[in-house]
Amino acid sequence: MKYSVKKLAELAGVSVRTLHHYDQLGLLTPSERTDAGYRLYGQEELLRLQQILFYREMELALADIAAILDDPSFDMLAALHQHRAVLEERRDRTGLLLETINKTIQKLTGGNDMISNEELYAGFPKEYAETWRDEAIERWGKDTVEQSEAALRTLNKEQIEILKQEGANITNGLVELMHLPVSDPAVQALVHRHYHHILQWWGRKEGEDALDAYRGLSNLYLMDTRYTHVNGAPDLAFTAFITKAMLYYVDGLSKK
Repeated sequence: MKYSVKKLAELAGVSVRTLHHYDQLGLLTPSERTDAGYRLYGQEELLRLQQILFYREMELALADIAAILDDPSFDMLAALHQHRAVLEERRDRTGLLLETINKTIQKLTGGNDMISNEELYAGFPKEYAETWRDEAIERWGKDTVEQSEAALRTLNKEQIEILKQEGANITNGLVELMHLPVSDPAVQALVHRHYHHILQWWGRKEGEDALDAYRGLSNLYLMDTRYTHVNGAPDLAFTAFITKAMLYYVDGLSKK
């Protein structure tokens, strides 16, 4: 497939003038021109443009980029690995800066910029809170638990309470729907809320690994009914219902 200069500009998010400039410099030459003189770009040019934009993101001069790409020893796959490493480092640094900014905003607006573990687990049965944290560290690792706690600490106390209330609302809603099959749209709508609610507690975003973790959580519910209390007490019927509903939800998303 061939792309016109206008189509390539739209695809890459650059201006037509930029592509003309790259052509004039010999940095990105179209694979062919029509009889009318219009530039046409193919797959090879698309990949080269991607490399150019990656290196521009790293603030390299155009002349330096040309020297790199035109070097006979240039390895595109190795370059992509390098770009990924740079972007991952930048992502991590940006995440840390955002976390610092959030805490500073909370401090300046009178919020609590350092919520304690006791506050994070407030509202859970006291005899379970510390035990749950220790078991979570043993099961998923200290880094994972602390990542979740760090994400929650970006919230103020009011937001934490809202998050807890959402969990209670979801549980109560599912209890009222236990007479329905887990495939019922109303049940699955609440499970969808539950999934995203759990991701907030974990401090994670949607993704295949998050879905796998959610499936694992359903197994944990079956093994330990402390996690599926209803009105402060274990409810085996509810545990069976929610775990079955969670697995139905995960299987449905996995097939998409």
